[in-house]
Amino acid sequence: MIASWIARKKSKTYWCVFDVGSRETRLSELQKQSEESNLWEDPESAQRVMKELSSLRDEVESWQSLRQRIHDALELAQLEDESLRTELEVETDALEKEVAQREFYAMFSGKHDRGDALLAIHAGAGGTDSQDWAEMLQRMYLRWCENHGYKTEVLDFTEGEEAGIKSITIAVDGRYAYGYLRSEKGVHRLVRLSPFDAAHRRHTSFALVEVLPQVEDNDEIRINPDDLRIDVYRSSSAGGQNVQKNATAIRITHLPTGLVVTCQNERSQTQNRENAMRVLRARLLEIKQQEQEEALAELRGEFKKVEWGSQIRSYVLHPYQMVKDHRTEYESGNTTAVLNGDIDGFIEAYLRENVGEQLNS
Repeated sequence: MIASWIARKKSKTYWCVFDVGSRETRLSELQKQSEESNLWEDPESAQRVMKELSSLRDEVESWQSLRQRIHDALELAQLEDESLRTELEVETDALEKEVAQREFYAMFSGKHDRGDALLAIHAGAGGTDSQDWAEMLQRMYLRWCENHGYKTEVLDFTEGEEAGIKSITIAVDGRYAYGYLRSEKGVHRLVRLSPFDAAHRRHTSFALVEVLPQVEDNDEIRINPDDLRIDVYRSSSAGGQNVQKNATAIRITHLPTGLVVTCQNERSQTQNRENAMRVLRARLLEIKQQEQEEALAELRGEFKKVEWGSQIRSYVLHPYQMVKDHRTEYESGNTTAVLNGDIDGFIEAYLRENVGEQLNS
């Protein structure tokens, strides 16, 4: 039974989940590039090569290790030695969990799914309640990132007038960061008894969550410096506290598209400029992808205008406790856990539904 399970998983799942051969070929190509004497003549290109090489090497080595473990388990199973049965059962359970996890990772098939992400939260309709709700979402996502070992950096931040935040942009760095977080893109709705209402009435608040892939300035997104207008100004904060005496905040306007990106979180003008460019590249990529999707949909006769739609998820704290995703129907009654960052169930439900098939357990 053990041998048949391993053989089934090896033939049915292992090779279809991950094309090891093509990855090994790409790894070999990158290895040769890294050894070229002129590699560092272009530092930015060299850094991209080395980053991809490191990531791909770790990935390929992990699959090679799994392949060896399956091979070793098969050899032990074929011995039909009863004294090895307990050891084999333990290893089979471990292999089953490992393969299931890799099946899940197979859902990250998008071009940028394996890379870093930019997470932006904007308060919507609802006044102070909405700004407080945006801050609650900020805390939820930061907790989720912390629990998953992702590195986070606040690139831009605007406080609310009375409480909460108006907007925040966070860089989330780590493998599959964008693949996971892209499921959170959309309008999030909160229903609760307002702590800012003297009558303590029930209020509905909205916040928009944006998720963008972090990209380099390359052939996919190349920004002409002549297309940029860069303004420098003094950063500000709520109540006039801790205002920078020097002009370190950056506002970049991309003239062809009219996109405006600001960054004032760092004390260094150079760092704020670099962070603003990270956000600008991500937004330009999103525009490019939307244009491609709209053009394809129009050719198919399915064109729909891209705009703010109804909420993707509702968080109800009164008169009952429930968080429900309206795309997948996945829900949880433990609102406290969800707001503390326990959103894996919602993410996985979205990813599984968008793959179009349920994975075998």
